[in-house]
Amino acid sequence: MVGRPLTSIAIIGGGPGGLGTAIALSELPFLKVTLYEKHPEPREAGAGISLSANAWKVLDLLGAADGVKGGSKADTHQRNAYNGNIVSITSHPENSDADSRGSIRARRTRLQSALLAKVPEGLIQFNKKLVSLEDVPEGVRLSFNDGTEVVADLVVGAEGIHSVTRKALFPDHKLSFTGNTQWRTIIPKSRLVDVPDVASTTGWWWGKSGHVYFSDVDDKSEFDDPLFEITVRSYIEKEVPGETVVWGIPATNEKVADRVKEFDQRIKDAVSKVNEGEWREFAAFAGNRLNRITGWEKVALVGDASHPLSGAFGSGATFAMEDGWILARALEHTQSGPRPVRDALEIFNAIRSPYYDKMYRHLDESQERINQIQANNPDFDVFLKAKIDNFIYGDKDFIYKNDIKKVWEDYLATEQVPAVL
Repeated sequence: MVGRPLTSIAIIGGGPGGLGTAIALSELPFLKVTLYEKHPEPREAGAGISLSANAWKVLDLLGAADGVKGGSKADTHQRNAYNGNIVSITSHPENSDADSRGSIRARRTRLQSALLAKVPEGLIQFNKKLVSLEDVPEGVRLSFNDGTEVVADLVVGAEGIHSVTRKALFPDHKLSFTGNTQWRTIIPKSRLVDVPDVASTTGWWWGKSGHVYFSDVDDKSEFDDPLFEITVRSYIEKEVPGETVVWGIPATNEKVADRVKEFDQRIKDAVSKVNEGEWREFAAFAGNRLNRITGWEKVALVGDASHPLSGAFGSGATFAMEDGWILARALEHTQSGPRPVRDALEIFNAIRSPYYDKMYRHLDESQERINQIQANNPDFDVFLKAKIDNFIYGDKDFIYKNDIKKVWEDYLATEQVPAVL
């Protein structure tokens, strides 16, 4: 609308979701976008990240796909963690003809760098840790730990599972520790050359109380000595009040080795190749599904802030980028109307909230099947085979083959006026 002042948007969090949202929104000339990141410089915690057809679709739309390369997951070995026996060899569930680039595992920093390269200069403000939000007549007042405040017309919470924005919108929503903790590292692949069967392919080594994941994270054509990911996951960690909420803190070799002491010698040998100080620990929290992923008619949640699934499906960064792209389309669609922000948020919620609901239902149904299998098959080998079949062959095309551009086109084709709540 001619003469209308720019809509100011504050994005909280500089991970893939925040960066992807910043790229998509910054392309709209009627928006003034600022991203607030709590760290003093770009930072990405973790080791590898999985990218499949759904990721390539949104990265293409953001113009960042060419900057991301990694190791192919064309073949995946599912193994018994105690004896190393192969239970299944298959193409990864994300691999298909949906995209010729296939499914890869890449360094998280590669994705972040590719996205950062597309964010306009000066859009990000660092050292801005959000402390609180307040719904005020002129918008949303944001208070930061350095004592500064800003007011924005629209706030996008993209700061992950422990989102301050979500807590402000939904103070009764609680997270709980899942009992799952992961220890992650990426090391030169050459260190593992003497360990049989570990570094030759993507591998899941399954145990009763945890698993170990091995994967390339580099395109072999790029490096003489590519990096390789090792993730050790325990399902039975105890919560320690005040200490369990950890994300990316250093962990000792002794602590990680203790979690694999009953596993196959090849796993123990691979873990022993990690130098002291190279492990990082991540405690997994989760929460119930939110009925809405917007609030106050001027706040939107994206990525893990909107669906605290604790890494389920291994595609959280892609979900967050899809969220940001849809939010941009919705704002573009409503910008000439009388209430552009409110209507855009209704559209955003109408498209993305049911999508997350479907994920939660899928997880519930999968867990119910696993529980039944475990109850009826006390033999570990029988249970493991059934668990892997459920893990691999469950219908997840709605995730890994999702085409976010088509989702938007389908919405426009069947568009209804957003409900006034």
